Amino acid sequence: MKLHTREWGSGDRVALLVHGIMSDHRTWRRVGPALAGLGYRVIAVDLRGHGASGRGAYSVDAFADDLVETLPAGAELALGHSLGGLALSLAVERLAPRRAVYADPAWALSQEFDPAVFMEFRGASREMIRNLNPRWEEADIDVELATLADWDPRSALAVAGERAIDRTPATAVVPSLVQVADPSFLVPEEMREELVRRGFEVRTVKGAGHTIHRDDLDGFLASLEGWL
Repeated sequence: MKLHTREWGSGDRVALLVHGIMSDHRTWRRVGPALAGLGYRVIAVDLRGHGASGRGAYSVDAFADDLVETLPAGAELALGHSLGGLALSLAVERLAPRRAVYADPAWALSQEFDPAVFMEFRGASREMIRNLNPRWEEADIDVELATLADWDPRSALAVAGERAIDRTPATAVVPSLVQVADPSFLVPEEMREELVRRGFEVRTVKGAGHTIHRDDLDGFLASLEGWL
């Protein structure tokens, strides 16, 4: 499936951005311009079932295949958050970016993962979102409400039940950084040690929640030193 995309900048280097579940390209509202200011042409997608992209059969393989069909191969940088990190890791060999960054990736979900939690959150109020994310700017709350309204909650079934398996990459296919929230419910300490053994660099953004780039943009960008 060809995905809806949003671009910032017109630099010679290309950066790819892949959002997490319930979100879309609008989550990168500050990251896209920041990377464009560093000389990148930034391309952000809406995964299937999210934003302005089409709906269809949902699976992690389909998310990955859509990235390959939509995005250019050989980008300077590819960055995926949460579910986007999972999809990117399954597409990275085919996309062949020079560097990959996985921001708090959803690689090892428990089979106890309940998609109903996400489906119920689709009706979250502004106050609920603000209380859960006290460090967000008001504009990020606006974006969250808009992206939730445009999200197909059936897409959560792609990583639920028997589909919630450990998909942690066996090795870093390209030079790869894993950004970790503090604390992280997706990348526990023992997993970080294993990722280092598998060839990943791991950096923790102190005090940042799961959506690191919205909790602490400065910390998010600082943790990318040497990778941009």
